[in-house]
Amino acid sequence: MSEEAPPASPHQLVNPDTLPPPRGYSHAVVAGPGRIVTLSGQTGHRADGEIAEDLVGQFDQAAWNVAEALRAAGGSPEHLVQLLIFVTDVAEYRASREQIGEAYRRHLGRHFPAMALLGVSELVDRRAKVELVGTAVVPESS
Repeated sequence: MSEEAPPASPHQLVNPDTLPPPRGYSHAVVAGPGRIVTLSGQTGHRADGEIAEDLVGQFDQAAWNVAEALRAAGGSPEHLVQLLIFVTDVAEYRASREQIGEAYRRHLGRHFPAMALLGVSELVDRRAKVELVGTAVVPESS
């Protein structure tokens, strides 16, 4: 099975050989010209307000929510320049990386912007285990 090529991005992903090879992120992103879209933190809540109990299910929905908010603003996942991942249990995230990676690629593709994983004690909804906060630059032609 061959891997799908990432979509063309209007942004330059920078990964110098002098830094450790990135896996699932880019060290830096030089944004192309366009409109800046800042996305509110997206948790795993569905439109009806319900939320899955497990981290992977919540991440899957949160990634869909990011992609949907970005589409509503006229963009798409390859326009992301930064994604911050806040989790309430870093060990659980590490243990679920494979399934989380599958959910990420399902909704955001193989475009990996500058990213950070941050462990927090809790989120605004105490049932929430993950929150995604993104920034995108959407080219004027989009």
